[in-house]
Amino acid sequence: MASPALADRDKVVVRATASRKGRHISVTPGTTATTHLSYGRIRLDRETPSVTFAAGGDEVGLICLSGEATVTLGPNKYPMGRFDALYVPRDSTIGVETKGEVDIAEIRAPVDGHYPIQHVRYAEVKANPGLSFRAGGPASSRTLNILLGKNIEAGRIVAGVTWSDPGHWTSWPPHEHASLLEEMYVFFDMPAPSFAIQMVYTDPNAPERVEVVHDGDAVIMPVGFHPMVSIPGYPVSFIWIMAAKREREDRLFGVVNVQPGFDQAPSGLEAGRK
Repeated sequence: MASPALADRDKVVVRATASRKGRHISVTPGTTATTHLSYGRIRLDRETPSVTFAAGGDEVGLICLSGEATVTLGPNKYPMGRFDALYVPRDSTIGVETKGEVDIAEIRAPVDGHYPIQHVRYAEVKANPGLSFRAGGPASSRTLNILLGKNIEAGRIVAGVTWSDPGHWTSWPPHEHASLLEEMYVFFDMPAPSFAIQMVYTDPNAPERVEVVHDGDAVIMPVGFHPMVSIPGYPVSFIWIMAAKREREDRLFGVVNVQPGFDQAPSGLEAGRK
């Protein structure tokens, strides 16, 4: 059997995950190389203005990527604008409705614990230098936003959004954290002809994955270093989604192993640990 790093391509690369209207789950432990993570998109408009679904045994994170919506949980309603996020506890029934258009990333992971509903406003994230910060240096500059991290109580999920400067590397220096968290990247706001090149490897001399990625593509990193580079003239935008191996205990941001040879410099994630 192939190791997670060597999993079949269709188990670690899922294309065009935002291509359909309605609610569609593209990544699950049963169909891809994830152990805990599930991911999908909720795209609503005036023709398909609402959807209702159950969390079941999963905690659910919702991140609004564009548009506006209202999320209903029992008697409570939560407005969602661009980059607002919502943590939903397991065993909830979730309603999403828009009066115009909305694109929401849905993130799920199974948990035993029941954690509170938490509504995260992007404006508050931007105002917090421990949640929204610049990282990297020449040729590796990017902006990170932690949306569902140390600012909320949860069991497994950690998530946020990053965008690079055009032609710059992200996830640099190359690092990994497979003993604590599994991860995936989902690319968005990258209209054609924009693309990026995503690498995933345990052996830098023989990378297991070197993938050209476009808007809506998801790349799963069960193990391995995972640097990525945007093309000149075009930034890369992506949601990073992680799930702790051990509930609560491994839910740590910025605790990484930097690839030997590049470990003289800090990882660039230190601000997110403060």
